[in-house]
Amino acid sequence: MIMIRAIVRPEKSNLVLSELSDAGYSGVTKEEVYGRGRQKGIVVGEVHYDELPKELLIIFANDEDKDDIIKIILKNAKTGEGNFGDGRIFVSPVLEAYTISSGKAGL
Repeated sequence: MIMIRAIVRPEKSNLVLSELSDAGYSGVTKEEVYGRGRQKGIVVGEVHYDELPKELLIIFANDEDKDDIIKIILKNAKTGEGNFGDGRIFVSPVLEAYTISSGKAGL
């Protein structure tokens, strides 16, 4: 089992979620976050924006679904030819998961 965390631009979030759902991956947690990457924010005129709004999408899936999910996110979160600030994807192993209502292990 894996956890995929994708940090995407807010304007791309709904498209990514829609495409994931259409592919059968409807279980997603979404959170509004703020941060910056290597570009250290952006400068517009005389104003420096240090922290930019993003959406954090968290998906738990079986190992064999990882490549499909990542392809969907990459395709739908990218702006045009790709720009700084399009986001990141992190993949981590999940050792255990339990459903609270039933106590069952796994997804």
